Amino acid sequence: MIKKFIAPVLLSLVLTSCQDKETNQQEDLALVASAKLDSVLHNYYEDGLRLNPISATTSGDMRYNDRFPNFLSDEYEDSLRNYYSTYRDQVQAIDDANLSETERLSKEILLWETEINLEGLEFEKNKYMPIDQMWSVNLFMGQLASGMGAQPFQTVEDYRNWLERVEGYLTWMTSAEDRMREGMGQGYVLPASLITKVIPQFASMAEGDAEDHLFYGPVDNFPESFSEEEKQQLTQEYKQMIGEKVIPAYKKMHDFMVEDYLPQGRESSGITDIPGGEDFYKHQIKLYTTTDMTAEEIHELGLKEVERISQEMMKVKEQVGFEGSLKEFFNYVRESKDLMPYESAEEVIQGFEDIHQRMKPNIDKLFNVTPKTAFEVRRTEEFREKSASAEYNPGSLDGTRPGIFYVPVPDASAYNVYSDESLFLHEAILGHHYQISLTQENEELPDFRKTLWYSGYGEGWALYSESLGKELGLYTDPYQYFGTLGAEMHRAVRLVVDTGLHSKGWTREEAIQYSLDNEAEPEASVISEIERYMANPGQALSYKIGQLKIQELRDKAQAELGDQFDIREFHTQVLETGAVPLQLLENKINRWIDEVKNSES
Repeated sequence: MIKKFIAPVLLSLVLTSCQDKETNQQEDLALVASAKLDSVLHNYYEDGLRLNPISATTSGDMRYNDRFPNFLSDEYEDSLRNYYSTYRDQVQAIDDANLSETERLSKEILLWETEINLEGLEFEKNKYMPIDQMWSVNLFMGQLASGMGAQPFQTVEDYRNWLERVEGYLTWMTSAEDRMREGMGQGYVLPASLITKVIPQFASMAEGDAEDHLFYGPVDNFPESFSEEEKQQLTQEYKQMIGEKVIPAYKKMHDFMVEDYLPQGRESSGITDIPGGEDFYKHQIKLYTTTDMTAEEIHELGLKEVERISQEMMKVKEQVGFEGSLKEFFNYVRESKDLMPYESAEEVIQGFEDIHQRMKPNIDKLFNVTPKTAFEVRRTEEFREKSASAEYNPGSLDGTRPGIFYVPVPDASAYNVYSDESLFLHEAILGHHYQISLTQENEELPDFRKTLWYSGYGEGWALYSESLGKELGLYTDPYQYFGTLGAEMHRAVRLVVDTGLHSKGWTREEAIQYSLDNEAEPEASVISEIERYMANPGQALSYKIGQLKIQELRDKAQAELGDQFDIREFHTQVLETGAVPLQLLENKINRWIDEVKNSES
C-alpha cells in the first residue's frame, strides 16, 4: 500500500517544486521590470526639472531657482527632442507582462507624453510666435517678479537667485524678438488684433522709476531677518537690474511690437493662415482633448450642446418671469445692477469665501478624500488683470505654498456675481484645487505624474465639478443656476467658435457675434475670450470634451452598478490617477466597474 502511493506523492512534490520555481521566476521578472520602470520614471522627472527649471519652481523644487534656459534656442530644442525620444525608447523596452496595473498605466502615460511632445516639436509655430496677450512666459515672469508668486524671497540667496534668473529671462526676450523677426518673413505672425493687446502689457513695464516697477516688489518686502547691510546691497542691485536691464528690455520689445510687428500683423483670425496651420490645429486638438476627434465632429457636437443648454436656460427665464427672448434675457443678466452689488475688490473676494462656507457641510457626501494643501482666494495682480480670466495656481508639491484662486477685479462696481458659484466650483473647490492637490499629495504616484497636466482631464473635471452645485447646497438662487448653465454654455460655444476660427475660416467678429448671441457673457469678456482662442488654438475644446466623458462614465457606472454605485468612490477613482489622457481614464473606470460587479458575485 505504501509503494502504491510513492510515485504520485513524488510527482506532486516535483510539480509543486516546479511551480514554486516558476512563481519565483515570475516574481523576479516582475521585480526587475518594476525597478527598471521606477528608474526610467524617476530619471524622466529629474531630467525634466533640469530642462524646465520654471516648472521645478512652481512645483516647489527650489534647486534650480537661479536658472532660466533659452527655450527658443536651437540647442534647447535639440535637448528636448533627445529627452523625449530617449525616454520613449527606454519605456517601450519594458515588457507589460511583468508590470502591475498601476505600473502599466504609468508606462502608457509616459508613452503618450513623449509622443505628443515629439509631435509638437515638428511644428515651428511656437518658436516663431512665442509671445501673445494671454499665455506667454513674460506674463508668468511678471507674477514671479512681484514677489507674491512661486519664486521664494525668504533668504539672501533667494534674492540673488532671482537676479540670475532675470538675466536668463532677458536673454530669452532678445531671442523672442529675433525669432519673431524670422517668423515675420515666413508668414508666422500674430493677428493684429492680438498684437494691440500685447503692446500695453509691455508698455506698462517699460517706463517709470525702478522703485515703482513690478520687479521691485521683493525689495519692498524684505524679511525682517535681513541686516541693514544686506538690504542696502540688494536694493542697489535690484535698482540697477531694473533701471539698466529690465526697463530697457521691455522698452525695446515694446518699440519692436509697435514699429515692426504690428504693421505685419495678420488680418485673419484662424491658425490655418500660418504655414502648416491645418496640421498644427489637428495636433492641438489631440494635445488638448487627448482624443482623435476631428474639428468637424467637435463643431457638430458643439452645435448640439448649445441647443440642449438653450432649452434648459429657457426654463430659468420662465421661472423668474422674464417675458422677453432668451437673448434679451442674456442682456438683462449682463446689465442688471441687482447682480452687481459690490463696491470694492475686497467684497468680491469675500463673496467667494462665503460660497466656500455654504458648501462645506455637504462635501463629505460626495468625497471621501479631501486635500491637505491650503487654499486662498486673491485678486489678480493689477498689471495683468485687465486681460486676465479667473484662474487657479497650484500649491507646491510639499504643501507649503497654498493653492491660489486668482480673481480679476478691474472694476468692482461692474463685477457681475451671477456665475460666481459655478466659477468657484470650477477654478477652486471642488475643481482645480481638489484635482491638482490630491494628485500632488498622492504618495503612490511616481513624481512625474504629480505635475502632469492634460487639459481634457483637468479642465473636464473642473467643468464636471460645476454640475455638483445642487448636491452641495448651491444654485438655490435661479440666477446662480442660470450662471452654471451660462458657464456650461460658454464651454459649448467654445466648441463651435474655436473650430469655426481655426477650421472653417470664421473671422474674429463672427466668433464674437456667435458668442454674444448664445451666452450671457458681457461683450468685453467675450472679446477677451475669442482672442484667447485665437492665441492658443484647441485649448478651449478640452473643457466640454472632458466634462462629457466624465459624466458619461458616471452615468455608465450608475447604470451598471445600481445600488452598488457609490458616488464618493467614483470620484476617488477619477481623481486618484492624477491627470491622464481620457481614453486611459475610461479604461480605468471600466476596470473598476467590473471589479465592483465581481466583488458581489
